[in-house]
Amino acid sequence: MDNESEPYVRLATLRQLHKVVAELNTARSLADTLQAVADGVVKGLGYELACVNLARPDGDLIVASVAGNAAAEALMAGRVAPRATWDRLLSIGERWGALRFVPHTEAWVMDGGDMPIWRTDGPPPRFPDEWHPEDLLLAPMYAPPAGGGELIGVISVDRPQGGRKPGPWGREALQTYAFQAGIAISNARLRANMQRALVRLEREQQALRASEESFRQAFEYAPSGMAVAEMGGDQHGKLLRANDALCRLLGRPAATMRRYSFSDLVHPEDVGLLLRTSAEGGRAELRLARRDGTYVWVSLRNSVVADAADGPRFLLTHIEDIEERKGRELALAHRASHDSLTGLPNSAELRARLSGRLCSRPHGPDGQAADPEGPDEFAYSYGYGPEEMARPLGGYDHHTHTIVPEGEAAGGKGLAVLFCDLDGFKSINDRFGHNAGDAVLIEVARRLSSVVRDGDTVARLGGDEFVVLADGLGPEDAEDLAVRLRTAILPPIRVDSRAVRVGASFGIGWAGCGMTAEEVLQSADQRMYMEKRSRSGNRPNHRRAG
Repeated sequence: MDNESEPYVRLATLRQLHKVVAELNTARSLADTLQAVADGVVKGLGYELACVNLARPDGDLIVASVAGNAAAEALMAGRVAPRATWDRLLSIGERWGALRFVPHTEAWVMDGGDMPIWRTDGPPPRFPDEWHPEDLLLAPMYAPPAGGGELIGVISVDRPQGGRKPGPWGREALQTYAFQAGIAISNARLRANMQRALVRLEREQQALRASEESFRQAFEYAPSGMAVAEMGGDQHGKLLRANDALCRLLGRPAATMRRYSFSDLVHPEDVGLLLRTSAEGGRAELRLARRDGTYVWVSLRNSVVADAADGPRFLLTHIEDIEERKGRELALAHRASHDSLTGLPNSAELRARLSGRLCSRPHGPDGQAADPEGPDEFAYSYGYGPEEMARPLGGYDHHTHTIVPEGEAAGGKGLAVLFCDLDGFKSINDRFGHNAGDAVLIEVARRLSSVVRDGDTVARLGGDEFVVLADGLGPEDAEDLAVRLRTAILPPIRVDSRAVRVGASFGIGWAGCGMTAEEVLQSADQRMYMEKRSRSGNRPNHRRAG
C-alpha cells in the first residue's frame, strides 16, 4: 500500500469499524448481541472465520456464536472447553497488546481433544508475515469497568482476508472491537436483567414490594450509571433518581442531581443529538458536564417504564462511561484525516469538509432548505419546551446553501477556496534533500495557519500544494487574503543553518451548492495556473485533472 492511499484505507476501515460497533448496541437480546459480535469480525474487520466463546457461570467457555463458515458453525456451536485449557492457551500466546497470537508451532497445546477448534486447509506460508492454516488469534473480552473486569469471553479468529497476519493497524482495530464487544455483551446481560425485573413488576402485582426491591438493587448497584426521569407533566425531563455510579461519574451528590434535567447537563454542541434521540430504544453518544466544569463522553440508552393505566410515564436511562474509548476513536480519526508531516487536514478530510457544505440542489431564493422532519416529540422529556424546540439547533434542522458570490447574491459573500502551489520548492528538495523539503513544508503550514481566522481550514492537498477554505468572504476579501498568505510565505526559512526561500502562486475559486468538491478544487487549481502563467508569461505544463 502506498503512502497516499493509506489514509483512505484507514479512514474506510475506521468507518466500517464504527458501523459494526454501532450494530453491537442495536441488538435486542444477548443471543443477537453474541451473533452480532461474530458477524462484525467477518464483515467489518476482514477475517474469514470468527468464533465467540462465552464464559459460563461455572467458568468454562462455550461456543456461543460462529460466523464466516457454515461447516465450522455446525461442528463447533455449543461445544464447551474447560477454563484451565483456555487459561493455558492465553498464557502461551504471543502478546499483541491485549490480543494473543498462537502460532502453528504451538498448535500441540490444542491437540488434547477438549478445545473447539477449526483448522483451515491451505499450503504452508511462503512469506514471514503470511498466515499459516493452523495459526490462531485470540481477543479476550472483559467486563466493565474500563474493560478491566472479569473475563466474559474470547473471540477467536482465523485467516485474515488477504492471507497475511494483521499489522499494527489491524491489531489495534481488533483490540478496540473486542473492548466494545465486551461492553456490549455486559450491557445486553444488564438489559436482560432489567427487562426481567420490569416484567415481574408488571405481571406480579401482588409481589410489588419484592419486585421494587429487586429493581432498586439492580439500579443502585449497577456498575454503569442509571437515571430515572419524568416524562410529561410540569416536571418533564426532571431527574427523579440517579444511582451511585452516575453520581461518581459526574462528581455530583445524589441530592443535587435531582435539581437537573438532562438538558441542563448535556454539552451545548450535543443538544441536537439529544433531541433526536427517540424514546423507544434510543441511543446516543454525547458529553455530560461534571461538577468541576469538564465534560465526559458517555453512551446513553433509553427505555420507557410504562404505567399500565396512564401509558409511558418515566424514562429509564443507562449511562456508560466511554471516555477512554472515545479518546482512542478521536485519536484514530485524527490520524486518518490529517497529514502526518504538517498536522494539517489531509486531502480526504478537505474533500469531506467541502462536501459537507455542498448539496446537489440549486439554492432557493432564501438560501435555505428546511428539514422536512421536525424536532422529536421526545425532546419534551429532556426538559425542552415548544419555544426551544422551534429554534434551529446549530444547523441540525436546516441546511444553509453555499452560494457563489455573483452580483448582489448573498451580499457578495461566499466560501472562498484558495489553491496554493509553492514556487521553487523542487529545487530545495533537489539541492538540500528531502529533510530540508519537509522542514519547509512544516514552516509553510505554520505560516498559513497563522494568517487565517479561527474556523477557516488550511489543508495539505499533497506534495507542495495547500488549500485554504475561508467562509464569508467577498472577491476583494479573498484577494486580500491571498496577498497576506503569499506575504507570510516569502520571508526566508531557516533550514540546517541556511536560509532558503519559496514563493507561492494562488488560485481563488468559489464553492456553491450544485457543484462537487472535485469541481470546486479543479476550478481553484486552474485559476492558480492561469495566475502562474500570467506572471511568468510562459505556457504552463499540462496539468492532470482532479
